[in-house]
Amino acid sequence: MTRHSDLQLVFTREELLSDHDYARPHEIDGQRLHGGYDREGNYIPPRSLGRSKAIANWSESLRRRGGDLLDADSSLLSGPRVPNPAQQSLLVRRGLDRFFWNALTITGKIEGRGRMLSAMPLPRLQPLFVEDISGTALGHLHKGLMHAHGIDEGGEPEKGIGGHDVMWFVARDLAFGADAHPDAEPPERIARPEEGTRWMPEVDEPVEMLFAFLMNLLVIEFRAEIGFAATQEIMRTPDLFPNRRPQAEEAAEIIERIRTDELIHVESLRLYLGELRSLTVRTLDGGTMPGSELVDPFWQGLLDWATVEQPRIVAERMHGELRTRILEVPNGQRILTEFDALADPGYSLAA
Repeated sequence: MTRHSDLQLVFTREELLSDHDYARPHEIDGQRLHGGYDREGNYIPPRSLGRSKAIANWSESLRRRGGDLLDADSSLLSGPRVPNPAQQSLLVRRGLDRFFWNALTITGKIEGRGRMLSAMPLPRLQPLFVEDISGTALGHLHKGLMHAHGIDEGGEPEKGIGGHDVMWFVARDLAFGADAHPDAEPPERIARPEEGTRWMPEVDEPVEMLFAFLMNLLVIEFRAEIGFAATQEIMRTPDLFPNRRPQAEEAAEIIERIRTDELIHVESLRLYLGELRSLTVRTLDGGTMPGSELVDPFWQGLLDWATVEQPRIVAERMHGELRTRILEVPNGQRILTEFDALADPGYSLAA
């Protein structure tokens, strides 16, 4: 692989996990959160000193070799959202704010599950590729990149530092007040019908599982970006949370910091997959194949599921659950009629 003398391409674990010298820490109501602020008061994501430099250098190196990051962003994901921001805002106005509380709680718990990335076992990748990957992001997954992603999501509870999970709970409690509603648990995941199918039989199954996981994780990040933006829109709606407007605005700012952190995750994942597409893979039968022939078919199938089938399944399930709850309250039928009138254009959900 071509080396570029003007770019540092090999980094230590310590460099990839290094923090900036913050002017002040990120702390809200006594809760220490990751990241911090510079002297001008700008938020700086955690572990971004060496990691951001590394991602930029690896990206530039990839482009100089004729490749690029995977061409994908959150605009790829379409489909109905139930409730959408207008529907969720209606429910809050009508006193049915527990749905929004539940959504914030569930988001925090799902983010917390991401901490498993910090301890995720990784297969050895160098034997898979013809080219030397020591100066690539893929060659550094085991040197702190996956660990950093995991503790960004789930924090470092042993140090008393909250990650995205705690940030969501703090944002929720700012808008609602602590213990405004009972706890909530994430629903069961909706799996693809083809789950368990070998999509990349040319390589060992642990390698396939890693690459499929990275692609699925990128889609999750895109979906989260859409959901996070919607949550901010609700938090910033002037007539909602009238008794806690300043706190709701602060909650929206916390979510903005989470979104800033997630930009690193999205860029990293696009980089991993872009590198994989550019490399030559050794196959189990002793031959070789372009990495793009591994990535592209799986990615296209994943997008078909994530943009066509899954959104409607999720929307219909959510609509059914919300309909039942709405009809339990006084004037429920009127509220449900208002709710359905605010549905995303082009979609007719079960009434």
